Amino acid sequence: MELSQKQPGPASGSPLPAPSRTPTPAWAVADDSVSASIGGLQEYYYDLCMEKSQEIKPFILQILQEVDKEIEKGSVGITLNIAGNSRSVSGERVTGEDFWILCRVLKNNSYINGLDVRYNLLSDVGAYYAAKLLQKQHNLIYLNLMFNDIGPEGGELIAKALHKNRTLKHLRLTGNKIENKGGMFFAAMLQINSSLEKLDLGDCDLGMQSVIAFATVLTQNQTIKGLNLNRPILYGEQEESTVHLGHMLKENQCLVELHMCKHDIKNCGMKQLCDALHLNRSLQYLDVSCNKITQDGMKCLADVLKSNITLEVIDLSFNRMENAGANYLSDALASHNRTLKALSVVSNNIEGKGLVALSQSMKTNPTLSHIYIWGNKFDEATCVAYSDLIHTGRLKSDNTDVEPFVVDGHVYLAEVSNGLKRHYYWTPGYGEACSPSSNAGFSLAPVGQHL
Repeated sequence: MELSQKQPGPASGSPLPAPSRTPTPAWAVADDSVSASIGGLQEYYYDLCMEKSQEIKPFILQILQEVDKEIEKGSVGITLNIAGNSRSVSGERVTGEDFWILCRVLKNNSYINGLDVRYNLLSDVGAYYAAKLLQKQHNLIYLNLMFNDIGPEGGELIAKALHKNRTLKHLRLTGNKIENKGGMFFAAMLQINSSLEKLDLGDCDLGMQSVIAFATVLTQNQTIKGLNLNRPILYGEQEESTVHLGHMLKENQCLVELHMCKHDIKNCGMKQLCDALHLNRSLQYLDVSCNKITQDGMKCLADVLKSNITLEVIDLSFNRMENAGANYLSDALASHNRTLKALSVVSNNIEGKGLVALSQSMKTNPTLSHIYIWGNKFDEATCVAYSDLIHTGRLKSDNTDVEPFVVDGHVYLAEVSNGLKRHYYWTPGYGEACSPSSNAGFSLAPVGQHL
């Protein structure tokens, strides 16, 4: 696809003052990559904007100035963060044309190995330049393009650029509607690329065909460790995608993290996954939240937990296991499993007996350290049980999403902002952005240094 590369006109309003120039050492003059780094990224950005008659964005200048300071301190492996939903950018957004200049700035830079431009307005124009950057920048290992209005054509350009890229480890395209067409190009890319370790295509409107293509490719691909296929657009009641992903798990012994949120998985599909998990020896993090799994599916999972020795994190949030499903899981955790570290049963219509059973399993299971229960039906016995776990130190306050308090002699539970992936879509304006308490799933089963 040909994309217009017209140079926009000069910015309106009074011109910005040129950034202060950092003296460039004589030994660096002949090397563009070094001069672009030591000479100052903000200086290089300013000069390029003036040369190309491109509008100079003050917030980009400010962020590049901060990066320059880090480089002067001797920092390496820097992630350039120009997230559109950050407080520091004050509502400004990076457009496709802005990204063109940024890619020119970063093309030969050896100090920056990560680029986060989530929640901006790159569109397919920006995807074109992102593809060019992946072809020319050989230090980039992390690229976050989530929610940038990139469509199927932009997805195709990025996927094809990864055919020859040998450095990128983690690509996040969450929320870009690349649809089934774009998904097929990424599945084809995984047949060729041997360096990418984590790929996030959640909320990308993938279709049945592309989900099945990913399942087929991953029976052979030995490098992908983390895959997110959340919320595809699926039709029919046969759960074909779940069947194929289950077959993939039987064959693949490298995948560590798999997200299948909003796949419309029912008990039959859960049984297919569990049959595969009996044979799989690599998966550590399974996310099947926001599906339609009930007690029968939980019984299959409980049978898996009795023999599986690799699963460490399971997200069952927003299903419907009820008391019976909770009892199946608590029996397996109390008597058999000694490897699971974190379990989320948020909003599963579990009542007091089921929740108390899960709390009792923690008393005999020394490994299970994180449990998330908010959104279920608490009674006083539930509140007392989890209060006791927290006060005795068996359950740390950072490892659960509830906190006990007492009113008139009765114990109640309040919600706390902890979880397996609280900051998957957003990061807080204050405090630690990637704290283990809010993103325990990624801390316990890490694939790369980013969510």
